[in-house]
Amino acid sequence: MKRKLMGIFLTGVLCITMLAGCSGRESGKNVSVNTGDTVKSNEEISLTMWTIATESDSFHQPYLDAIAEFEANHPGVTIQMETFENESYKTKIKAAVAANELPDIFFTWAGGFSQAFVESGKVLSLDDYYTAYASEITEAALANDMYNGKLYGSVTCTPISVMWYNKAMFEKQGVKVPVTWEEFTEVCQKFVDGGITPIGTSVKDTWVLAMLHDGLALKSAGPEKVAKALTKQGQSYEDEDFTTAAGCIRELVDMGAFLEGAAGLSNDEASAAFYAEQIPMYFTGSWMGGSIVTDAEKPENFSVAPIPVVNSTNASITDFMGGGSDTLMVSAATKYPDMAAAAAFEITRGVSKFAYLSGAGIPAWTVNYDTAEVPKLTQEVAALAGDATSYTLWFDTLMNSDDAGEYLSLLQALYTGDVTAEEFTKEMDAQLSR
Repeated sequence: MKRKLMGIFLTGVLCITMLAGCSGRESGKNVSVNTGDTVKSNEEISLTMWTIATESDSFHQPYLDAIAEFEANHPGVTIQMETFENESYKTKIKAAVAANELPDIFFTWAGGFSQAFVESGKVLSLDDYYTAYASEITEAALANDMYNGKLYGSVTCTPISVMWYNKAMFEKQGVKVPVTWEEFTEVCQKFVDGGITPIGTSVKDTWVLAMLHDGLALKSAGPEKVAKALTKQGQSYEDEDFTTAAGCIRELVDMGAFLEGAAGLSNDEASAAFYAEQIPMYFTGSWMGGSIVTDAEKPENFSVAPIPVVNSTNASITDFMGGGSDTLMVSAATKYPDMAAAAAFEITRGVSKFAYLSGAGIPAWTVNYDTAEVPKLTQEVAALAGDATSYTLWFDTLMNSDDAGEYLSLLQALYTGDVTAEEFTKEMDAQLSR
């Protein structure tokens, strides 16, 4: 059953309230559930967990730190984490669900992507375990993990899509941060005229290009129209506002705004050029702040801004793609449901903390620890999230997984010119009408 549109907007509004209200809390107690799994007193428990926090990912160390913290609090319990590349993982996790080969705990994306997993009966409901953690994470923060009124996952952070940019390159080129699409194309053209490719992206890892496209679609059509179209609530995708957003991608391709060879570049390869200050802009999630701190020679040269507005009648600069999505779920077949549920909550709590401290993420859980060392870039992006007037989940998360796969394939075709903007929206509408 599709979740009501109001739930999507409520998540954004209440998450904003949560973020604003928890920044000044005093250090709280370490809460954990009473794990009642039937085991021998001297038996050690080993839980398997899959994530996409590969060694090159800014969330890798936060996961390691969160696991270490959990294991220290639960002697005799070990977490065996295996990591996978983002795009390949989407196929792997679907196959694992179908084949009944899920690990005890697994990373996934809330919303439409995981809906089929829950409906298959392969995911453990966490309703009975949430009470122990309710004082540290609100129901609003977990709303995208609710299916048919039950909770099936716990989130780590509240990421948003943004425009990361190089302040030094902007100043040298004599351009200001764009707020509208018209200003943005002028900035891009000025860089192109100066012999500098303005935008880094990966089309091979299509979710990266989608970060820009989704943001432009949101800033063209507005949050309500996007949510209704993607969740099949009576809004056609073959609409002028969506065609305009697709046309924006083609306009950027045609002016030479994207990094050469982007169709064959991975996210790691494309972002490396941004960290090396060879290109001035990169559109991705708030997690890039942590990578800039560790991978850029001069992090002080970088800053962050919202994705520009395409149609101010429908959208505002404070509308964001994102929200609570990065999730840990528990297999219904786990041998240790109580301990696995505790791990899902406590590891996501730990990741929320350690990712914020390292600059990789905006916390979804209560901030009850010293934040003096949080990187300036992360503070900047957290401020943007705090000023947000709406959150809308990314296309490939809000849609069901089959529709998401078709969307990403169509987006690749749009980039390469195999389909026009009009054909893209027509094909999207056909897919969402099935």
